[in-house]
Amino acid sequence: MRVQLFSDVESGAYAQKLLEIGEVHLNTDQEGMVLFTQQFCHAVETENELTEQVFPNLQQNILDENWLCERTILAPKNETVAKINKKILAEINSDTSVYNSIDTVMSSDDTTSYPVEFLNSLELSGVPSHNLELKVGVPVLLMRNLDAPRLCNGTRLRVTELGRPLVCLKRRSALEKCLPLHALDVYLRQNVP
Repeated sequence: MRVQLFSDVESGAYAQKLLEIGEVHLNTDQEGMVLFTQQFCHAVETENELTEQVFPNLQQNILDENWLCERTILAPKNETVAKINKKILAEINSDTSVYNSIDTVMSSDDTTSYPVEFLNSLELSGVPSHNLELKVGVPVLLMRNLDAPRLCNGTRLRVTELGRPLVCLKRRSALEKCLPLHALDVYLRQNVP
């Protein structure tokens, strides 16, 4: 493991615990709840307490690359992720830009079968929401391969500039120039039937 290359005992133990979770080698109580030691994680009661523990003083630290790289909240359900993301985004004092997906039906016969409002309300795994709300400085995760190996699914990026229809992003761990993502360009590269 990479963390063991630096002889960091705590990081190695943490990585080992994550592997145990992934391989379902867990200690559970009688109700099936996973038991963790206090060295592994800090239990909280509410989502507000969680976001405050993981992202303390968010407004002051949002532009600090190193601070953000050390923080992540994982959740098992998309609805939980959306709720936490919306809450954290609201705490950042800057203008929000909303980007909507293309919401046309390919065949006019399907217009009555699949109302656009219904399609826009769907939240599917691996598919971004119809409304994407962004602010300058927020971290985002790339959901498709654009330029392997530089820009692959899962690459962590930061929003540097918001425009219409252009969004500029920067890889969070690299000192590179702005990466422009043009909405039309992404749409044209897809193989739409």
